[in-house]
Amino acid sequence: MKIADLYIRVSTDEQADKGYSQRDQEERLRRYCNINNIQIRKVIFEDHSAKTFKRPAWQSLLVDLRKQKVILTLSFYKMG
Repeated sequence: MKIADLYIRVSTDEQADKGYSQRDQEERLRRYCNINNIQIRKVIFEDHSAKTFKRPAWQSLLVDLRKQKVILTLSFYKMG
């Protein structure tokens, strides 16, 4: 079985207002995982700026994945 961590981030109220709220992203990603038989290990929420990847939740996720020594596949709902 495939396992995924869901990383959900919205940095502006405008993004949230245009249908990319954290709740909407989580629902879409959970539905995708359900359809594709992917077990969700955990859900990570972040609201830091996208200027860099020096975001607390992102950095914590990377540390955790390195400890787990897992192969990481990243899927994005929307870039940009």
